[in-house]
Amino acid sequence: MNRPLRIALVAHPRHPIAEPFKGGMEAHSFHLARGLMARGHDVTLFAAGDSDPAFTIDSLLPVHYDRDYPWENTTPHPELYTVLDKAFGAARHRIFSGHYDIVHNNSLHRFVMQEAKRTGLPCVTSLHVPPFDAIHGVVRDTLSDTHHVTVTSARQNISWWGQAVPPESMVVHNGIDVACWPFGAAGGDHAIWCGRITRNKGPHLAIAAAKRANMSLRLFGYLEDRAYFDQEIAPELSEGISYGGVLEGAALSNEMQRAALLLFTPCWDEPFGLIAVEAMASGLPVASFDQGAAREIIGETAGRYASPGDVDGLALAIREASRIDRSLPRYRAEAFYSRETMIDNYEAIYRRVMAASSRVREGERPYETLML
Repeated sequence: MNRPLRIALVAHPRHPIAEPFKGGMEAHSFHLARGLMARGHDVTLFAAGDSDPAFTIDSLLPVHYDRDYPWENTTPHPELYTVLDKAFGAARHRIFSGHYDIVHNNSLHRFVMQEAKRTGLPCVTSLHVPPFDAIHGVVRDTLSDTHHVTVTSARQNISWWGQAVPPESMVVHNGIDVACWPFGAAGGDHAIWCGRITRNKGPHLAIAAAKRANMSLRLFGYLEDRAYFDQEIAPELSEGISYGGVLEGAALSNEMQRAALLLFTPCWDEPFGLIAVEAMASGLPVASFDQGAAREIIGETAGRYASPGDVDGLALAIREASRIDRSLPRYRAEAFYSRETMIDNYEAIYRRVMAASSRVREGERPYETLML
């Protein structure tokens, strides 16, 4: 960019934007904010109030909502939606006050996109999830020259739009600070699995495949679904299968370097797979289900694949992936998924929507927007 920007970065307030990360969305918002700040931009993070105080925080909620409304208990509960509507209803006027040069929306709430359309102020919404009813129509209705969306993979672009991808929707792969994931030239003899402990992430299948491949497995991640863990994961824990809880980045990096490979077992239309990129940066080959964007992100040189849900096939993929030269995953992570490349791409989109917004303010607003 030619000058530093004032950026409103809007996060999803389910969890704090702070280490240890509960999921990929939190990690993405954290590293995006840090990367933009490193470029000299003035970033205000609209997020849960208990996010990392190193950021300038404008609180959407005093604390992350999963503390009071655990996801497994309240997904259909109208009270949570009322809380979020109130929070975003108040925040949208601060976000679109005109103080910021650009709004980068990482939240899942409709109010941010609707306000972007109403005001014509420049906004980029990053979609980290497959399309679902509560948001799909809002995304379609609010696309414009001044509101673009990004998706994390070509597979996700097709999931959202089919073959008629609008020009306002672009692929920007998530990026990591590769320096935070040192290369481990020689790993151990065990596999690693990391993610939210919930059924659609498939840790139970990772355990089954590791046992069939006669390989030890260490699991890490946020325990999202306690009942699932108690019924299907805890009974399988043994000397060769362990669960190590949630780790901050440096500790997880150390675990990555000492592992033989990563097991990646999505049981849903995975939009990206940030943990796979972090593992590849550490030198880990990946044994994965061929589900969602997994093959697109991991590639043919860094991973081996099994059909979704095929435990025997995944056990074979484990054996094959363990023979991959560890320099190949590292190269792929450096070449395609650096934080600098991600921010270069976002800055280019910022310029595009800011230029369109300037034209709107100069009297070139499209007729349909004037009629709102």
